[in-house]
Amino acid sequence: MATKELLDRFLDDLAPFDPVAVWAHGSLAGGDYQEGRSDLDLIAVLPGAIGPRTVWRLALVHAALRADPSAAKLHCTYLTPARTAGAGRRHLTWAHEQLFRRTVTPVTRRELHTFGRVLHGMEPAGLLPPVPDAELAGFVVEDQRDFWRREVDRAANWTQDIWVDLAMVTLARATVTLRDGRLISKREALDLLPGMGAPVEVVDDIRQRRYAEHPVPADAAWRVRRAALTRDYLGPAIDALVASYG
Repeated sequence: MATKELLDRFLDDLAPFDPVAVWAHGSLAGGDYQEGRSDLDLIAVLPGAIGPRTVWRLALVHAALRADPSAAKLHCTYLTPARTAGAGRRHLTWAHEQLFRRTVTPVTRRELHTFGRVLHGMEPAGLLPPVPDAELAGFVVEDQRDFWRREVDRAANWTQDIWVDLAMVTLARATVTLRDGRLISKREALDLLPGMGAPVEVVDDIRQRRYAEHPVPADAAWRVRRAALTRDYLGPAIDALVASYG
């Protein structure tokens, strides 16, 4: 199912919940969406409290979509108008084919205010409080220092594409946000990484898997070598970033 068809079906399925708004953020909103490869990151604002019956009904909506493989990348967090403030609050979320609770981070909130795509209802500015620059910068530094720097020292995950891709891109985006106060796309991040001293082989590997018409999967030997290159680069790079802006 193409992205537009999937979104149309999802909005139809949400209609009985009478959503106040449905927004896209991430790659789809930022103009760097890759059909079949990018996640489809959504936020839906429902009009009232999300009790057990609503949770059950939403689970059925997402379960019905699972028949189509393309829906596996559709992620949606559910807010209510009374609970849009506070980036530390956890909200019901469907992602990775399960329901759980997570926050709507300052980065996501800034994305929504800057280039969020309205799929239904109100604009983000009408419901979400603005994100002060200091709050955004503080979150970005904390994410690099307390999550990514810790994970660099744990070898287990780094042969996986998703860890390499996300860590490298997030570092470049964090650098630009802290330096210039703006958000950039994944494509822009990849363009910047070689100039930041990142291993070119790793950047090229990420780029071809995201943008090549026929991406070549990494073999076992390259995965091991790529993991070492990535971790050797990220550790000092994160330390330098945090020392400059923390």
